[in-house]
Amino acid sequence: MKVLGSLFMLILIAAVLSSAIAVVWMRHESRVLFVELTRLQNVRDDLNIEYGKLELEQATWAEPRRVDEEARQKLGMANPKPQDIQLVRR
Repeated sequence: MKVLGSLFMLILIAAVLSSAIAVVWMRHESRVLFVELTRLQNVRDDLNIEYGKLELEQATWAEPRRVDEEARQKLGMANPKPQDIQLVRR
């Protein structure tokens, strides 16, 4: 009977120790994952800021006045004269 009680006590001690080790391991993993989450959130925020800047830049470049100015200066384009316009009918 005494041997059975001692064996049972060893099993309980092993279960408590393994449970304690599992708790410590899970807390460590939780901290590692939280640090990774924070890093990824910072990357996301930086990318959102960059995306906003790129949208603003794209809107600036696509502005009709700017496109017209670039076409006239760099490509030498101009509005056609009335006599150069032809109406095509189907």
